[in-house]
Amino acid sequence: MEVMLRIKRYNPEVDVKPVFKEYSVDVEPNDRVLDALNEVKWREDGTLTFRRSCAHGICGSDAMRINGRNRLACKVLMGELGKRVTIEPLIGYPVVKDLVVDMEKFFEAYKSVKPYLIAEDEPSAGERLQSPAERERYDDTTKCILCAACTTSCPITWTNNEFVGPAAIVNAHRFIFDSRDRGAPERLRILNQRSGVWRCRTIFNCTDACPRGIEITRAIEEVKRALVFDRV
Repeated sequence: MEVMLRIKRYNPEVDVKPVFKEYSVDVEPNDRVLDALNEVKWREDGTLTFRRSCAHGICGSDAMRINGRNRLACKVLMGELGKRVTIEPLIGYPVVKDLVVDMEKFFEAYKSVKPYLIAEDEPSAGERLQSPAERERYDDTTKCILCAACTTSCPITWTNNEFVGPAAIVNAHRFIFDSRDRGAPERLRILNQRSGVWRCRTIFNCTDACPRGIEITRAIEEVKRALVFDRV
């Protein structure tokens, strides 16, 4: 089937402002948006720039706005979108070129919540065991692939550069509720600041945008409750 891709293009080295350019591509309904973008880049316009890597919804590289919603280009099928598809870069971060945004601020926020295990005992030859119930407590938030789809779908991040964002809170949640970890008080202190969880307005955009199906809004609310009731 023939589909018209309307792609937002911008090269800061030569363009005054972004412009939409249209490309007609012949695709199958089961082709992904990534396949259509590759068709444009390989056969029509080699200057088109976008990120991609594993093409299996695991690396999170190709997050972008597809018909106004944050999605992974490697997971959305062309047959689901109609004959005219608008593709734009993620909102909230500076555009490096075309569909590529500068993720430095995103990863700064991610690193600020100490997204790693903090244990009191020294590493040993054995495993740090958990019960199935203890593992289930934070299982959902282990699925994050750092694609930034949730954070850049949040209206707060569009206007507040200091907000740590949903992805950072999700990764803090993953360790705050890990029975093996001892860094929860420090992470909660970080998230209790003006730039932390209290900026969230429970809009649910983040949950809708997550390509991994993480219940992000629920995780954020659990962190808020841990702060209010001093309970982990």
